[in-house]
Amino acid sequence: MKESDKPYVGDLEKFVLQAILNLNNSAYGMEIREEIRKKINKSLSYAAIYTTLERLKNKKMLSTEKGEISEERGGRAKVYFSVTGVGQDTLREALIDFKKIGILGNLSHA
Repeated sequence: MKESDKPYVGDLEKFVLQAILNLNNSAYGMEIREEIRKKINKSLSYAAIYTTLERLKNKKMLSTEKGEISEERGGRAKVYFSVTGVGQDTLREALIDFKKIGILGNLSHA
C-alpha cells in the first residue's frame, strides 16, 4: 500500500482499536469506554466512543455483530465490535511509525 493510500487514524481511534484487541477482539461500547478509562485514565463520553466506532467501521477497520436481545436494554441487542485485518494493519503501522520517529524510545523525564 502506498503511503498516500494509508488511512489516517487519530489517537482516539488508536485507543479504541487497541482497547477492542485488549478485550479479546470482541467488545461493546461500554466495555471499550471502561478499558480506555482503566488503561489511560481518560473518561470519554459515550458520544465520543460511538462516533469513533462508527468512523472506524466506515474505514473498514471494524466489523460488528449483534448480541442477544436483552430486557434490561429495553429489548435492544448489544453490538459487538471486532478489529478487522485492515484495522490491525493500520494500528501496527502506526506503532512502526512511532518507532521510526523515535517517540517510543526518546521521551525525556522533564
